Amino acid sequence: MGRRLGELTKDNTKCMLKVNGIRLIDRTLDCLSVLNLKRVVIVVGYNGDKVIDYVGNNYKGTEIVYVDNPIYDKTNNIYSLFLARDYMVEDDTLLLESDLIYEHSVIEKLLADPRPDLALVDKYESWMDGTVVTLDEEQNIVNFLNKEKFRYSDIADYYKTVNIYKFSREFSTSQYVPFLNAYCTALGRNEYYEQVLRVITLLGSTTLKALPLSGEKWYEIDDIQDLDIAEGMFAESEEAQWRAVTGRYGGYWRYPHMKDYCYLVNPYFPPQRLLDEIKASFDTIIREYPSGMSVNSLLAAKNFNLHQENIVVGNGAAELIKDLMEHTEGKIGVARPTFEEYPNRRSDEDVVWFTPKNADFHYSAGDLMSFYADKDISALLLINPDNPSGNYIPFEELMSLVEWTKERGMMLVYDESFMDFADLSYTMMRQELLDKNPHVVVVKSISKSYGVPGLRLGVLSSGNVELVSAIKKHVAIWNINSFAEFYMQIYEKYEKDYNEACRLFKNERTLFLQGLKEVPYLRVVPSEANYFLCEVTSRFTSRELAIRLMKDYNILIKDCATKRAFDGRNYIRLAIRDRNDNQMLVDALKKLI
Repeated sequence: MGRRLGELTKDNTKCMLKVNGIRLIDRTLDCLSVLNLKRVVIVVGYNGDKVIDYVGNNYKGTEIVYVDNPIYDKTNNIYSLFLARDYMVEDDTLLLESDLIYEHSVIEKLLADPRPDLALVDKYESWMDGTVVTLDEEQNIVNFLNKEKFRYSDIADYYKTVNIYKFSREFSTSQYVPFLNAYCTALGRNEYYEQVLRVITLLGSTTLKALPLSGEKWYEIDDIQDLDIAEGMFAESEEAQWRAVTGRYGGYWRYPHMKDYCYLVNPYFPPQRLLDEIKASFDTIIREYPSGMSVNSLLAAKNFNLHQENIVVGNGAAELIKDLMEHTEGKIGVARPTFEEYPNRRSDEDVVWFTPKNADFHYSAGDLMSFYADKDISALLLINPDNPSGNYIPFEELMSLVEWTKERGMMLVYDESFMDFADLSYTMMRQELLDKNPHVVVVKSISKSYGVPGLRLGVLSSGNVELVSAIKKHVAIWNINSFAEFYMQIYEKYEKDYNEACRLFKNERTLFLQGLKEVPYLRVVPSEANYFLCEVTSRFTSRELAIRLMKDYNILIKDCATKRAFDGRNYIRLAIRDRNDNQMLVDALKKLI
């Protein structure tokens, strides 16, 4: 009945659901039509007449027959299969559930395996729901686990049933159907047919084996979020699939095996001990309200050695950027390419752009002062190192820019979200600097530097206490959750780990740069941040390369060609991950040669 799909199944059964304009039943029958089957048996119930009218009795030469479950609303799928049991003892059987979407290679893999009785399974992922199994070294199913037996501590050993099976006539006749009959008679009709497989497995001496998938795509659609993800996974073209995935702006744990080189984090922090401390307090944290803005700004002040009135905590830096831009009057000077969250919060008329005239988009403090000397701006934005170019302005140069903007009565919006990857000692978040330069506003994303993007943490600091106070009043009193607050509470104990993580990162950046320089169609721009901007010089456009990497290797990268500074030239940005992941990306890039 698909109640969780709401309006989409109010007047139709789940197999009639459209994914990218194609019904699930059409996808299934199209896959089956090339297999030279004797027949396809469809068990119908809820709105079954619409399925029968739509499909008919033949699909591309394959006979279609129907079995009706008139009490579908009082039973579960064990009874629907029970009603079709006579067909199972006539011949070998493929058993498929109707709310699945999958590549043709999934069925091909099942049929290519010579073993007669198989259950398709896939390594358990966090997005999966339903029956899981455990296997031994010979791919025998040790047990079918229901929700009561499921333990999150054991998920490394779990496989999810794909709900596609291959049963031989002998298996159905001698094992499955007799137990199916007995189970329905003794224990009722409102169960899942996997329960019968569980009983057979526990009794031993069964021929049923597991067949793990190895990257073939499939998805089960139970609700509108599942539908959204399935439409991305099975888009009509590779580019449409890429757009659907990247347009989610995160949440990639729902895409099995995806490696994300798009979003920027610290690959060596937080340490496992910090994560364990959060896990140990999980039950308390999730059940308790976070503190209000006053307490959280005090925690942030403690971590950054500032006064409470000089710092405000945000639900990610993005929340604070939005508020800051709303509190900034007049025109703002912006170098590009850059992180566009700032200028996107202003009208085009309010932004005065500076674009460096060199291949690496390098600029100095002197370049900015020279360009904006005769420009009518009230604020200047500097992201250091800049994103995506990785351009870096040393501290001495920065201080000259601080003095220059102060003399002209300009606000200097200084974003140092990536500074720790360049120099841990180089920060404008110092109380004496802020006090002397109240025109400076410093923004820092905790997500990027500290490797905790899921916590959504950012801070803004300034010697202008009136501005900080105004932003505090504008954001919600509970703008961060208890997990983010707890992280700020315990971070101080792990500061040495953070310093070591930044040291390890710099070594890895050097190794990754060497590997990328070996890719003949990339020109790598030097960077002091946790990413590299690369020009795609031949073989592909940047979009084509991004699509190929996702299609062939499940690798996600940032296509930067749409940024205005590049004028349509082909640039990509690659986040720096740990040694194994970075080498995997380099290897994939080389294989595309």
